[in-house]
Amino acid sequence: MSQESALYQPFKLGNLELANRVVMAPLTRLRADPDGTPNSLMAQYYRQRAGCGLIISEGTWPVQEGRTWSTQPGIATEQHIAGWRAVSDAVHAEGGKIFMQIMHGGRISHPQLSGSGRIVAPSAYAAPGMIRLPDGSKASYPVPQALTSSEIPEIISQFALGARNAMEAGMDGVQIHGANGYLVHQFFSPSTNERSDVYGGSPENRARFGVELVRAVAHAIGAEHTAIRLSPEHNMQGALEEDPELTAQTYTYFAAEISDLPLSHIEVLHHDPDSDLVQNIRRESGAPLIVNTGFNNPSTRESAENLVSTQVCDAVSVGRYVIANPDLVQRWQNKRTITEPDTSTFYIGGPRGYIDYPRI
Repeated sequence: MSQESALYQPFKLGNLELANRVVMAPLTRLRADPDGTPNSLMAQYYRQRAGCGLIISEGTWPVQEGRTWSTQPGIATEQHIAGWRAVSDAVHAEGGKIFMQIMHGGRISHPQLSGSGRIVAPSAYAAPGMIRLPDGSKASYPVPQALTSSEIPEIISQFALGARNAMEAGMDGVQIHGANGYLVHQFFSPSTNERSDVYGGSPENRARFGVELVRAVAHAIGAEHTAIRLSPEHNMQGALEEDPELTAQTYTYFAAEISDLPLSHIEVLHHDPDSDLVQNIRRESGAPLIVNTGFNNPSTRESAENLVSTQVCDAVSVGRYVIANPDLVQRWQNKRTITEPDTSTFYIGGPRGYIDYPRI
């Protein structure tokens, strides 16, 4: 096997046989029905991209209080399960594999979206910036309600139920969204977690929620079907990790605490996948590593092939180029021209910029 072609060879990820090591990254697209039910348009979109070795779905809320956008899909009702079943069936019909990413927005939400009259977070600090409301207007992020210690097990149970619902919907597994400034990441980050109980105050305590959450989901659906996405040092949406030593302690501890679980994978979004931080997460966890180099440094064919051939990671997740090239693996493998994505259509709803990108 040549180093250049390793990216396109079959690969075993946990108990899954993947056709290649190109992973479709979780990508917010906001095409679900207003109540969060996936629809036929979404099934077509994911079917088109089933040539990736693994698809990781867009972030999906397990409970409405965790919803971040009005047309974000959910996995909380029988209608959601049926809608996602059509998606997973479409992907499987093309020979693909799909994990659902389960996501709770935490403070990245608004009471008009959460349906509970509040939003929640580890600590009562508002996120910077603005959020779009269901009527299309924008508002500042409100101050969240700090979760009590007795409420945290309920949040964990909601994730576990969402994971069971995802498996009922025919998913091959579940990826917990522990990145990009949403609820799980809010517990990891010292700028968003100033708790004084067992869930804050030290690197180990800030990692505790993530550890308990991964264990609960693994117990619910099996560790081999369970994964998590992390983004240490990415510093998004006010979840800042600017002390390298504290960040390393937090994530190394987290990885070591889940090392007895044969997880499907850990996906790490980081600008330097070969850094000590990322590789220590890999080594301590013992889980297969999928890397994503970030929004500002999207993977090219050359960089993705190199990351795999040099064994920096087991697979590479790709975002924007998969949006614009449903047949990206075929294009890369045959060194064909790549279509550039139209960013103005990412979140507009409807088929344009969603299912109408050309194939070769």
